Amino acid sequence: MFGICNLAMIPLRFEPSDKSEIVSQVLFGEHFEILEQLKQWSYIRMQYDDYEGWIDSKQLQPISESSFKQLSSEAIILNSDLIEYVTAPNNLLIPIPLGSSLAFINHNEINIANFDFEGIKTSGEKAKTNLINTAFMYLNAPYLWGGKTPFGIDCSGFTQMVYKLNGYKLLRDASQQSTQGEALSFIEESEPGDLAFFDNDEGSIIHVGIIMADNYIIHASGKVRIDRLDHLGIYNAEINKHTHKLRVIKKII
Repeated sequence: MFGICNLAMIPLRFEPSDKSEIVSQVLFGEHFEILEQLKQWSYIRMQYDDYEGWIDSKQLQPISESSFKQLSSEAIILNSDLIEYVTAPNNLLIPIPLGSSLAFINHNEINIANFDFEGIKTSGEKAKTNLINTAFMYLNAPYLWGGKTPFGIDCSGFTQMVYKLNGYKLLRDASQQSTQGEALSFIEESEPGDLAFFDNDEGSIIHVGIIMADNYIIHASGKVRIDRLDHLGIYNAEINKHTHKLRVIKKII
């Protein structure tokens, strides 16, 4: 079985319970495979990054296997404004966040609700030089564990969405993203758009941010913010101390 998100966003949970933590979000237009169904809950695997979790079955729109395969082969089309609207035939406006998927709208057999979109789109053309400009669109977005939108986002959701809007695929979690790309030996070798990863005392990758010019980094910690980056890690000038310990810098592109 297969489905698609026809709401602004759906929380993806660790367990089949409204009380369970949100591990990610399914944004409007994202499609997925349904691996298991309980009375109220569906366990799904996202098509884009293979991320898995539970969603409320009342919040999914079923689609056929052929529609799923067709969407999976389509070029990515995304909403590229902070917030836009899709219109249903009854002129009902549904707000959708930055990075929502729109490829299905051109397919009658998939676009069951007959949504229409007249906003600004991006086709996800590869553009490393635009990564920082895209990152600025999320500046001051509040930190939210599992979030993927300007209204709440976590560190790896931030990097994944910034890269996705520019045509590059990252996995969902920071630890997963750290397995991608080529490691650099020194900060001086990095370029704007490269990723810096940070670990805890046990050596586990727990944080990621996007490197900017002149040893700055933009990352989600409390909010999406800009701090200094040095060989020790992230230095927060507001509290006059390092907040994250640098583990590795990766050139993904």
